[in-house]
Amino acid sequence: MAVTFGRVLDNKTSTRIEREVASAIKRQGSDWKGNTFYTLLLVMLVLTLFILAVLIYGVVADGWDILTGWLPSFLGGTLGSIKAFEGQTLGVQQGLAGSFWIAVFVALLSFPIGIASAIYLEEYAPKNRFSNFIELNIRNLAGVPSVVYGLLGLFLFVEGIPSITGGRTAASAGLTLAILVLPIVIITSQEALRAVPATLKEGSYGVGATRWETVRRQALPYAAPGILTGTLLSMSRAIGEAAPLILVGAITGFLGSNPSIVDPRQLDDAFTAMPILITGWTQNPMPEFRVAAAAAIVVLLVFVLLLNAATIYLRYHFEKKREA
Repeated sequence: MAVTFGRVLDNKTSTRIEREVASAIKRQGSDWKGNTFYTLLLVMLVLTLFILAVLIYGVVADGWDILTGWLPSFLGGTLGSIKAFEGQTLGVQQGLAGSFWIAVFVALLSFPIGIASAIYLEEYAPKNRFSNFIELNIRNLAGVPSVVYGLLGLFLFVEGIPSITGGRTAASAGLTLAILVLPIVIITSQEALRAVPATLKEGSYGVGATRWETVRRQALPYAAPGILTGTLLSMSRAIGEAAPLILVGAITGFLGSNPSIVDPRQLDDAFTAMPILITGWTQNPMPEFRVAAAAAIVVLLVFVLLLNAATIYLRYHFEKKREA
């Protein structure tokens, strides 16, 4: 029996009313607009994945002869001519070396500066017009075309301080791309810090912790998965950029030396990178270089996927640590 507004209801009537209320809340079978929108989203997702699969299949099929025939020598080969291709010495080692050192510069410069800036803006900076102006400009800088950052790198690092960067070197390219992804790192880190529950911080302050202790022991561990995702994805973007590298002087032809990937002596020497290498080979009219370009695209995709895999692993690690 149930009592409502002075009336006594039997169990059957009470159960019927509960079902009607639950059905009205869930609106089962009547939300046709929501179902239509969900179906459209699903169709767009399937279409996107289909297009991506077709593109990947086409690239892998074009470079299949290299990927299955002489991949080790391709990974250790250098930029060359058609004769080098016939001798199976054409390869991507110089491009991998340039991309590796660019990634090092991005990690060492943009990550600590970007995360520290996000912590200051989110946890320490007063909320006034000046801080709002700074955040607005950071978000605007994140949308600036990469070629503009290339011009900045050309003016600042190549022609401005060549005694420090060496001019048209991998150091100049790394500094340029570090500046390019810095706004993205700041924005993603801020969003991760904003997702930290306010009750977590209030509880820390309630037991007498200082602001820095709260940030270090509560906010940063909670926001670490989001920060790592944003920073490593920004590195993936930096590795794939070509326009800034062209402007700061990446080589599209021949390189005299072929140092190992981790050899730091190439920081003050002429350099190339995977996007430049792929662009140059794609524009070459000889079909053999088109095959090499397709294989180089697959190598770059694998490199980026490894970064994303590292992101997923670190995110899972910190999420498990946070739950514990």
